[in-house]
Amino acid sequence: MAVIHRTALKPTKLELLTSWLPSRPWYVGGAGGPELAKAGGFRLDDPEGEVGIEFLVVNDTSDSLPVTYLVPLTYRGAPLDGAEHALVGTMEHGVLGRRWAYDGCHDPLMAAQLTALVEGRVQAQDQNTSDVPDREVTRSCTGDGSAPTDFTVGATDDREGTELPAPQGTTLRLHRVLRPAPDHEPFPPPQAIGHVAGSWQLPDGTRTRGLLVVLHSGSRAQDHAADVDIPA
Repeated sequence: MAVIHRTALKPTKLELLTSWLPSRPWYVGGAGGPELAKAGGFRLDDPEGEVGIEFLVVNDTSDSLPVTYLVPLTYRGAPLDGAEHALVGTMEHGVLGRRWAYDGCHDPLMAAQLTALVEGRVQAQDQNTSDVPDREVTRSCTGDGSAPTDFTVGATDDREGTELPAPQGTTLRLHRVLRPAPDHEPFPPPQAIGHVAGSWQLPDGTRTRGLLVVLHSGSRAQDHAADVDIPA
């Protein structure tokens, strides 16, 4: 179980993301840099209790049309070998000391726990309170228990999201630019074999809901443009 500490972070998560987001292929903001505010998210537990796993949702209001991003982060007490390219930055935690924050899509632990969430083997946890499930996060998986767990190498970014492949041909696709789902939109989309959906707050204070993660039985790298029409 993750323990949520009420303490200061220097720099804050939003400060780290302000400098990191513009380097991402899916960032759609202008040259002036993002203006970020927390909009929601959830956590997953590390079975060993060592690594923080957070799916952070942020609103960027730097442009006339606000954008919402999904940013999975892992927080570690030491550098992750071979993940220098995925380092978002380091923070000083008031209780735990120095923490290395990584883009979770390149962290094998996050990939494994996200797969477990899709399958229903673990439950999403509240972002701000210890040992409280997040009931707004929903999931499904056709043939629960059969999804591969080795989404560990080769995560690739494109203009809409990040794709994690598995050797069996299955892919996990994380939507990075989130969009509210129309009331009639089914979860999961018809072509998916699994999904994760969640809720967040828009800049005007409205609570909305959409698709966060989709599990596909084959690679979506060639036709990811189709995902643009799937609310996320």
